[in-house]
Amino acid sequence: MFNAATATWGIAGLATLGVVARPWNLPEFIWAVTGAVLLVAFDLLPWREALTAAGKGVDVYFFLVGMMLLAEVARKEGLFDWLAVQAVRQSRHSASRLFAIVYAVGTVVTIFLSNDATAVVLTPAVYAATRTAKVEPLPYLFVCAFIANAASFVLPISNPANLVVFGERMPTLIEWLRYFGLPSVVAIAATFLLLRFSQRDSLRGSVESEAKSVVLTRTAAIVALGIGATAVALLVASALGRDLGLPTFVCGAIVTAIALVLGRKSPLPVLRDVAWSVLPLVAGLFILVEGLNHTGVLPALADMLKQAAADAPKATAWGSGIISAFASNLINNLPMGLIAATTSHAAQASHEITAAILIGVDLGPNLSVTGSLATILWLIALRREGENVSAVRFLKLGLLVMPPSLVLSLFSLSLVAPR
Repeated sequence: MFNAATATWGIAGLATLGVVARPWNLPEFIWAVTGAVLLVAFDLLPWREALTAAGKGVDVYFFLVGMMLLAEVARKEGLFDWLAVQAVRQSRHSASRLFAIVYAVGTVVTIFLSNDATAVVLTPAVYAATRTAKVEPLPYLFVCAFIANAASFVLPISNPANLVVFGERMPTLIEWLRYFGLPSVVAIAATFLLLRFSQRDSLRGSVESEAKSVVLTRTAAIVALGIGATAVALLVASALGRDLGLPTFVCGAIVTAIALVLGRKSPLPVLRDVAWSVLPLVAGLFILVEGLNHTGVLPALADMLKQAAADAPKATAWGSGIISAFASNLINNLPMGLIAATTSHAAQASHEITAAILIGVDLGPNLSVTGSLATILWLIALRREGENVSAVRFLKLGLLVMPPSLVLSLFSLSLVAPR
C-alpha cells in the first residue's frame, strides 16, 4: 500500500511539474495525460475508475467548448477589433485610464461569464486594443490574468471551481453574498492597486486614441448579443442550481451557427482554431486527483481537517485558506478544488472554513502562471497573438500581488462570518 501510494504521488507530482514547467516547450496537456496513462498502466488506478474520473469533467468540457466557440467566432467576425477601438477612444490618450477601463471590463466579464471567459474572450480583445493604441501590451494583458482570479468568487458562476468546492452544500445566493461580498470587493480593489503600482512605469505615457474607425457588422453585433444572452443563461442556470456547462455549450454552438450561416462561411476555420488541447488537460487532471484519492490520503486529510475545525475553527479557516492558495499553485487549482471538495465534505466543514478554502482556490492562483485553468487559457491566448510570459516573470509579479490580496480577503471573511 505504501509503495502504491508513493508511486501515485510521485507520478502525480511529476505530471504537475510538467504542466507547470513545460519541459521542451511541450503543451501542458501532454504531461497531464501522460501522468493519467501511467497511473492506469502501472495498475495504480483501475481503468474504469479513471474513465469515471474523466467523466466527472463533462460539465467543465461543455463549458470550455462553449466559451471557446464564442471567443473564436467573435474574433473572426471583428467584434474584438470594434471593442478595442471603443476602449482606446474612451482612454482619451491616457494609458492609466485605458488600464482602468480594461480592469473594469475584466471584472464585469469575470463576474457574469466566469474567469475562464475572461481568459478566452477578453484577452484577444485587450490585445487588439493595445495594438490599436500602439502601446506595450503586457501591462494590460496582465489585467486579464489577475482579474480572472481576483473576481472569481463574487458569484457562484464566476468560477466553475466554486460549484465544485461547495457541491451539494452550495449556499443560497443571499448566503453567498453574505460570505463573499466583502472579501470579493477587497480582493478586486487590492489586486487593482497592487497591479497598478507594479505597472506604474509602463502607464506614465500616452496612447494613440485617434484609432481608425471600425464598423460593427451585423454578424458581430449578433455575436455580442449572443455573449450577453450566454451571461443571462448562466445566471438563470445558477439560480436554479443547474450545471453551467450545457447551457454555455448550447449558446456557443447556436451563436456560432448563426454567424456562419449569415456569413455563408465554413465552420472549419473556427473549429480548427479552438484550443482543443485544454480538454485532455482537464481530463488528465481529474484522473490524477482520483488517483490521489485512491491512495487513501484524502480521507486522512479529512479527518485532520475535522479535528482541527473542532479545536480551533477560526485558525483552521485561516490555515485552510492559505494552504489551499499555495497548494493551488503546486498542483493547479482545478485538482486542488476537487481535493478540497472531497476533504471538506467528508469533514463536514463549516461554511466559513469552506469559504476560506474557496478563496484560496480562487485567488491563490494569482501567484503562478499555471495556478489556474483560466491562467493556462490566458497563456494559450497570448501565444496565439505572438506574446509570451515566462513563469519567472509572472511569479515575480504574483509575489507582489497575491499574498496581500489573500490576507486581506481572508481577514474580510473573518469579519462577516457568523461567530
